[in-house]
Amino acid sequence: MLLALPACWEESSATQALPDTATSVSDDEIFAAAGFTRSGGHWAKCGDPGTISYQAGEIADRGDFNGDGLPDAVVVEGGTYCFGMTGMGYTLVSRQPGGQWRIMDERPGILEFLDTRGTDGWPDIEVGGPGFCFPVIGWNGSSYETVRWEYEGKACQRP
Repeated sequence: MLLALPACWEESSATQALPDTATSVSDDEIFAAAGFTRSGGHWAKCGDPGTISYQAGEIADRGDFNGDGLPDAVVVEGGTYCFGMTGMGYTLVSRQPGGQWRIMDERPGILEFLDTRGTDGWPDIEVGGPGFCFPVIGWNGSSYETVRWEYEGKACQRP
């Protein structure tokens, strides 16, 4: 299933109202924090050589996802050259208390925030893609790791 990037992005109640600082963060700052570079009039990261399926980076969401009062953002990029049949990858970034940005997670897949939360208030993430049983990753204080497998909100067996 290859859809336009905005159609792949799903919001949940884990996406909280934007703090004033989130709205004042420039797109350029978010893309740079996520490791993207501006090339040919668009933002890119994965190294796609210009295939027909490529979709340039875009900011899919911004807000305060963990409730710490600091801005966070999700940047997505698409194409089968870089992301296989999933067709999409994401980078989740968060501004830290000292002002620097941190990549919290990045991988191929379609990010969907869930209502459950891990350490420090970070929402669990279902990483969708082809198939019918997807990993749910949770923040453990240092990285997002697989905590369970689900399909449509119900437990399933890892494929």
